[in-house]
Amino acid sequence: MTDAQDTAADSSLRTTGGAPPDDGGSSVTGAPNPEAVPLLEPREGIPPVIADETALAEMIAAFAAGSGPVAVDAERASGYRYGQRAYLVQLRREGAGSALIDPVACPDLSGLGEALSGVEWVLHAATQDLPCLREIGMVPTSLFDTELAGRLAGFPRVGLGAMVEGVLGFVLEKGHSAVDWSTRPLPEPWLRYAALDVELLVDLRDALEKELDRQGKLEWARQEFAAIAAAPPAEPRKDPWRRTSGMHKVRRRRQLAVVRELWQTRDRIAQRRDVSPGKVLSDAAIVEAALSLPANVQVLTGLNGFGPRMGRRQLEQWQAAVDRAKALPEAQLPAPGQPVTGPPPPRAWADKDPAAAARLSAARAGVSALAERLNMPQENLITPDTVRRVCWEPPKVVDAGSVGDALAGHGARPWQVELVAPVLVSALSA
Repeated sequence: MTDAQDTAADSSLRTTGGAPPDDGGSSVTGAPNPEAVPLLEPREGIPPVIADETALAEMIAAFAAGSGPVAVDAERASGYRYGQRAYLVQLRREGAGSALIDPVACPDLSGLGEALSGVEWVLHAATQDLPCLREIGMVPTSLFDTELAGRLAGFPRVGLGAMVEGVLGFVLEKGHSAVDWSTRPLPEPWLRYAALDVELLVDLRDALEKELDRQGKLEWARQEFAAIAAAPPAEPRKDPWRRTSGMHKVRRRRQLAVVRELWQTRDRIAQRRDVSPGKVLSDAAIVEAALSLPANVQVLTGLNGFGPRMGRRQLEQWQAAVDRAKALPEAQLPAPGQPVTGPPPPRAWADKDPAAAARLSAARAGVSALAERLNMPQENLITPDTVRRVCWEPPKVVDAGSVGDALAGHGARPWQVELVAPVLVSALSA
């Protein structure tokens, strides 16, 4: 009996009648299910939070002895704490049940990662959780991403709750997704929510595998999953201060220097206090100060985001940052924009290279039509950046082989090359 069937058989877990849709060989759609059953409790109850090495060792042994894929999830404290570290890790595997681990009390989970090496990990939106899992020593060798699977299969709604409801016929309670997971002790309702997030993840994986196979897309998905598992950690973002919300209003180099100085000052304070940078000073306040270039604390106090509720010492530290930026010599002021390593923005193509603009227009139309026929988002068929790069600098000889090599050189997987290369050959040859 699968997890979903077993859960459905337990009437204590639902408040209305109903059961998951039977397999029957028909396709799944992920549409809202009016007969969906609220999932209120994990089958074995809420597992105790593992917060010491003895309990962790016992849990690792149990999961190593389990069978089949392992469902994995992590909860962060985005918007509350600095960075994206994990504050709770949830797992479930056949034969081992569910487990909740406190990675603050047990910061090194490399032993668990090693015990699950070679086991397929099932995650939802894997790229969101893999960085924080990597920080604590958990790196999968193979995975199945249920969100990406839903995209490839053409589901209109790919959130975990929507997928579980549409595919398996259960409603997950999602009210605690944005809470402060660094809270200790974690409240019981939050732990229940966390345990339920992995309760049916393997069942969802199995149903999506069948649907992808039915659509002839299973091999495509496998290539995508393998690429995610093999991807190295992301490089640190260059000049992250340039991503300050509202930066489009800031045009003068001196003003850019103020944004940079305030952003970096805020980041140091947020890291030291371990709080979200937005709780220290808002992006809107940074931009307001950059545009105004206040002469002193009194002027700064009159700006939005720096009102009388802010203490004198805080105001002085922000004014000091502004003054540092204002005192910089011209040579040390930031450039108006970041160096462009790829093609220019598409809106500029018509003036810079009309032939390239025509190629891009034809390529976009062809890719859009193909994605529609395949019933998947265009960005999952091929990234827009890859299309732009190939259209801006096409191969000298345009044929399936050269275009395929160009696509592969930009990271396209074999299934994408096979499908998209003919479309781009036509666009580049027009």
